[in-house]
Amino acid sequence: MPARRRPLILLLVPRLDGGGAQRVVALLAKHLSSRSYELHLGALLAPEAGTHPAEFPPQVTLHGFQARRVRAAAGPLLRLIRRLRPELILSSMAHLNFLVLLLRPFFPASTRVMVRQNATVSAALAFGGLPFYTRLLYRLLYPRADRVICQSQAMADDLANGLRIPAARLAILPNPIEVDALRAHGARTSNPAGESACWSGPGPHLLAIGRLAPEKGFDLLLHALTAVRERFPLAELALVGAGKEEAALRALAKALGLEGSVHFTGEVAQPAVFFPSTDLFVLSSRHEGLPNALLEAAAAGLPLVSTPASGGVVALLRDQPGCWLASGASAAELTVSLQAALGVLKPGQCFPHPFIEAFRLERAVGAYADLIDAVLREGR
Repeated sequence: MPARRRPLILLLVPRLDGGGAQRVVALLAKHLSSRSYELHLGALLAPEAGTHPAEFPPQVTLHGFQARRVRAAAGPLLRLIRRLRPELILSSMAHLNFLVLLLRPFFPASTRVMVRQNATVSAALAFGGLPFYTRLLYRLLYPRADRVICQSQAMADDLANGLRIPAARLAILPNPIEVDALRAHGARTSNPAGESACWSGPGPHLLAIGRLAPEKGFDLLLHALTAVRERFPLAELALVGAGKEEAALRALAKALGLEGSVHFTGEVAQPAVFFPSTDLFVLSSRHEGLPNALLEAAAAGLPLVSTPASGGVVALLRDQPGCWLASGASAAELTVSLQAALGVLKPGQCFPHPFIEAFRLERAVGAYADLIDAVLREGR
């Protein structure tokens, strides 16, 4: 068999629809050079009803397993890897990373493995809700990776100190963000359309994006909104996302008298449609990594209010114009920052957020390509 001229790269995500981690890998699949790599993208889970997978160029080969759970895709995934014999696998999301690293001893010996970490591990473990053996999985499996990719120095330090991952195995890479396209979305020169027409009044309009899960702190945001509306009675909030906490959050909004002021939009393929009519983006998470939703809102020029959800978030937003960082992750502390921001913002005010330049698509994809090439050279 003739030698393959380009390294085969297999990118893996739980599914093509979904949140920021999936969008990062989708952007890599679309923008890594097809002249340098033979690109394959695998999605283990069946897409949820009503969602629309991203479109990919023809040079990206898609593989879908239609599994109901990640671990149920172990057999098909292993068969695919043995058939493709990829030079490198890049996996994203912790539960998928665990599966890939657990299977690694059965991969072709030449296959290199990189995993992308999305959350600050110590905070996620301390928050609870994860299986009791999760810490053990991190300790046993993550050292099997050739690289663990983090989004911030704080996240890398957390892995090195808390889980004793060797520093040489850690890499800090920016999430790729389509800055120019998002700035165009954020321009407030036309009337909002489609999903962004959820507002019922003049505002101020608050926007939060993410999975409806306890760690995202949307319950804190609803309590904070109740206090904010005492000073800004026409304030409204759009919660963009879906998840297991939706029923509980709807019940809480009703109990707080916010039924007409909180809009649950469900999953939205392009949350940026809300940006032109948004006055303030809010990150209310109890813990995070460095979420794409925050970066995309920054790229669009939106004013930002955030909890100190991670060391990476704090380092990014502290003392930045147009950014209000709460002193803690509580409803009261979030209220203080929301009221401070709304008290000085002018309608439609935007901010350049220079820090977003480090996340530009071409720069971030180039950094990923450089790391891929370095890991491939090590394998040789």
